Amino acid sequence: MIFHLSKVFVIVTLLPSFTYGEDVDYLRDIKPMFVEKCVSCHGPVKQEADLRLDAAKFITREEGLEPVALGGHPEKSLLIERVSASIDERMPPEGEGEALTPKQVKLLREWVRLGMPAPEDEEPLPTPDEHWAYQKIVRPNVPDTQDGTSTHSVDRFLAKQQSEQKLKAVDRANAETLLRRVYFDVIGLPPDIKQLEAFTENPSQEAYESVVSQLLDSPRYGERWGRHWMDVWRYSDWNGYKQAVRGSQRHIWHWRDWIIESLNEDKSYDRMIVEMLAGDEVAPLDPETLRATGFLARNFHNSNRNIWLDATVEHTAKAFLGMTINCARCHDHKFDPIAQQEYYTFRAIFEPHNVRTDRLPGQANVTKDGIARVFDKEPAVKTFLYRRGDEKHPDKENPLAADGIKILGIPFEVQPVDLPVEGFFPALSEKIEKEDIARLEAAEKKAAAAFGKFDLPQTSDITESLTEPPSPALPEKLSVEHQLAIVKYAAAKTNLSALRARYSADRAKFLPAEKKDQAKLNQFMKTAAKAERLANWSAARSTAFQKWQAFDSAKSSDEKNVGKKKAAIDKAQKEFVAARTETEKKRLELSKTDAKYKSVGPVHPKQSTGRRLALANWIVHRDNPLTARVAVNHIWLRHFGTPLVENVFDFGMRSPQPLHHDLLNWLASELIESGWSMKHIHRLILTSQTYQQASAAPVELLAHNNSIDPDNHHYWRANVQRLESESIRDSVLHVANQLDMTMSGPDIDFSEGENILRRSVYFRHAYEKQMLMMTIFDAASPNECYRRSPSIIPQQALALSNSQLSISAARSLAAEINVTHSEPQAFINQSFLTLLNRKPSNDELTACQQFLLTQAELLSKQNDLTKFEGNVKTEVEPAADPTLRACENLIHVLMNHNDFTSIR
Repeated sequence: MIFHLSKVFVIVTLLPSFTYGEDVDYLRDIKPMFVEKCVSCHGPVKQEADLRLDAAKFITREEGLEPVALGGHPEKSLLIERVSASIDERMPPEGEGEALTPKQVKLLREWVRLGMPAPEDEEPLPTPDEHWAYQKIVRPNVPDTQDGTSTHSVDRFLAKQQSEQKLKAVDRANAETLLRRVYFDVIGLPPDIKQLEAFTENPSQEAYESVVSQLLDSPRYGERWGRHWMDVWRYSDWNGYKQAVRGSQRHIWHWRDWIIESLNEDKSYDRMIVEMLAGDEVAPLDPETLRATGFLARNFHNSNRNIWLDATVEHTAKAFLGMTINCARCHDHKFDPIAQQEYYTFRAIFEPHNVRTDRLPGQANVTKDGIARVFDKEPAVKTFLYRRGDEKHPDKENPLAADGIKILGIPFEVQPVDLPVEGFFPALSEKIEKEDIARLEAAEKKAAAAFGKFDLPQTSDITESLTEPPSPALPEKLSVEHQLAIVKYAAAKTNLSALRARYSADRAKFLPAEKKDQAKLNQFMKTAAKAERLANWSAARSTAFQKWQAFDSAKSSDEKNVGKKKAAIDKAQKEFVAARTETEKKRLELSKTDAKYKSVGPVHPKQSTGRRLALANWIVHRDNPLTARVAVNHIWLRHFGTPLVENVFDFGMRSPQPLHHDLLNWLASELIESGWSMKHIHRLILTSQTYQQASAAPVELLAHNNSIDPDNHHYWRANVQRLESESIRDSVLHVANQLDMTMSGPDIDFSEGENILRRSVYFRHAYEKQMLMMTIFDAASPNECYRRSPSIIPQQALALSNSQLSISAARSLAAEINVTHSEPQAFINQSFLTLLNRKPSNDELTACQQFLLTQAELLSKQNDLTKFEGNVKTEVEPAADPTLRACENLIHVLMNHNDFTSIR
């Protein structure tokens, strides 16, 4: 709320006592109201009318100035008057915030009546210059080792705070639990029994660290963590209606493969950012790098360019910087030091860019495959601020230049990038040229073969038809088939000649200035134009001849229905006349002598603005305080289930300094100093004792720690976590040895998730195009998912119970185990080890033994059973033997066990 007075003012209290009313509390009722409604204009970022309302001491500390609130007298307080005023005088003003509710006004009035009591030790919100996230990352000293605790650096940071809070960390998890946890965390799949047995025999720290290294070196690591980063980077396959692309791009899966491959090779995180934002500017001829720009191509929106650019600005800032720049699109940011103009200078970075699909070797049709990538299509386009964020009201008097966000204090330096010829004219790639010419050579060879079947007289008319403008008619004595062979051969031959001429002209046109010969270029262009005109005439003649054939066939057809025959004749005649007219038009163009011809492919701007490369360098600058902190926070979240900074995409003024601030800074420093190696951070976290802790502990220890830190903010135990949807589906297949480990490739139709047994990361993931099992288990939204929120709903149990995938897997696994472990107790033990990575408890063993006996007996009495009428069709039929079928049922039950879908 903004108070405009004619002179400086301050709020004065007459009642200094700290007495709360029965129904109002400053910290509970008043301060949150000020933060929500007032602080954006009267707080640490902005102080309209020199007023701050983010701490009571700013209201009560000064005397002798005109008051806006009078303690004990709400009826004399301007504060109450303005929040209760009509819309013209109301605070917050219309369009800048919602009015206080009657209940809020009543609470505020009561608080003023009581004398505005507030805690004396209340801390004001920090100013932007003081905000923890905007400070440069300084590597903190690792705390001294606490008595009896680990010497690992991560543990020492946490042990210090645990000691101060009188918390005791729980012991290491047992070998089975720990191995299952680290396998799922790193590769998204459970260990098999051999791996489990090897580790339980030697669960030493050295052996554990060896397992960590093996898992980080596994190609499955890239698939697992690729999916995590695909959440953050909003991966989405294309969506649309039929063949019309409405969002993202076709073949965006190449970007998915780039993510997985980059993680597996431990490509530095800073390089990944550079390639995603500006791969076309740093490696314009490398299709492997160009795949990375799918990060931007994914934002494509076909109906509105502003929606497209708004999403690009918003999610680039959230993903890499933890900044909500999007909140400044319509007005200055209400909480963070980001002016509305800065939103548009940030948008100006992306204003010139657009998307295109580049050909790949071996596939000329880009609708079938290609690299979806970005490029600067309109380097000179201007960016304007939209008044109140309305695109219908741009401020065209003041175009804005590209820039970063000032509060971070990082220089933003733009240097245009000159592109190589193949970078702006991809059709001039030698590979593409060879392919195109080879394709037309094959067409000519095929036409020549058809032409050569006939014993044709070598008349001048025929000879002319192959190279020069032919006579108006071919010799009448030739059959229709003979004549068609000639015109097709002529079309193929002239088409090939024209393509070669066009390539020669285009190459001459884009030679370096010192090598360019204008006279030769002019000749090349004239030759190309002449060859193209001849090819166009030949193609038109071939089409006309075939249309004539169709017309003749329609006239002589055996169709009995007079109406249908007449309609077919009329249609064929119309098409023939149109083709003949086009042929004559192309024939007349043969007399032209100009040098106009169609280039062999689209020509794009020769220079890229360099703005996106400037942005990438700005983001990964060593002094940028946000990038490394945001990255390690995402990594920590996915290992522990909770982040160090609660709001993973907003490190702004509303985000308080995290409890483990020093640990966050230390990890961020480690990321940077390791060369931005994510595997280094994984290894640090995974080898800590904190990560290896059990989630359970003796009752006395749990009671003590829960009384101090019930939410485990100090990481004194491991958090139990539900597996992500992808890991659940993949595990069902993996334990049954059915999971197809083939990597990479086009997105698989989401409807085939029950039939095609590839890893879930390779299935189509787009708006309204997600596997049902994925959505039931809370798969990432393609629109935004910086942090998944697991739910517990009945459909999850039904999904695992009724899925043909789980039923077939259970039957296959039961048969496999039964071969070597047919005795009930052995079967049960092996089943628990395979599915849950642990042995059954005594109670579980007894219950399972009883289940197998009872179930086998029930299944043996087929006539007494009620047939289940369902529509689930499975690949594997149930066993005929009641005992084995009972085993299948037990496996299926264990797939629905909480421990199958959780890590502890």
